[in-house]
Amino acid sequence: MCKEYLKLPFPVSLEYVPYLWQQSDILVFLVDLDNYDTFSTSYLSKIELKYLERLQTSYFKKRYIVSRTVLKHIICKIANEQSASEISTYKNECGKVCVLNHNELRICISYTESLAVLAISKVDVGIDIELARKLALKSTFKNFHKKISLVDKITGETDLLKIWTLKEAYSKFSNKKMHLVFNKELDLNSVNYSTYVLDNKYLISIVTSQGSYVTIINRLQKIECDWD
Repeated sequence: MCKEYLKLPFPVSLEYVPYLWQQSDILVFLVDLDNYDTFSTSYLSKIELKYLERLQTSYFKKRYIVSRTVLKHIICKIANEQSASEISTYKNECGKVCVLNHNELRICISYTESLAVLAISKVDVGIDIELARKLALKSTFKNFHKKISLVDKITGETDLLKIWTLKEAYSKFSNKKMHLVFNKELDLNSVNYSTYVLDNKYLISIVTSQGSYVTIINRLQKIECDWD
């Protein structure tokens, strides 16, 4: 299975986002959640606050608040909105993140450890990131298929982890429930897909519809806004 090794450059500023958007079809930003020690819900809409109440731990609450707040600031730059606080996100019945009144934007979010990955795209996209480690399959996915419709031969734990990320990314791309994808053989013949190794530490897979698209992956500088 083909993979590309990437050494990420220095983080880019929020002000650089409009230029990147002009140059790409898919923007992917890595956001270090540890950069944000204090945070508030001031940028969350009523819909988002209601969802936040369902989260049980401070870890999940923090990553939700930070990821949505950062995402809104990115969208504000891309869509030329006046205020990030006026942007609202919601999840559909399959868990896909959508932006209210911005159907032209395709959003996908993934997390691993203290890292959030935000994809903002002009085309349908699915993304997943995992720490490069041995894959411990949960009993929930005991029927997880190793087989995949690819030309390349699959060998070893690393390749199994790549299949895992591809299945996660595909389920988000296709707007299907996770278990419907994980328990079946995955056929990627009708889509574009890529797997990257970031800084020899993370595996990230991206799935889009077929076509020739420009994908830009970057780290994002800490956004300076009112987090208190």
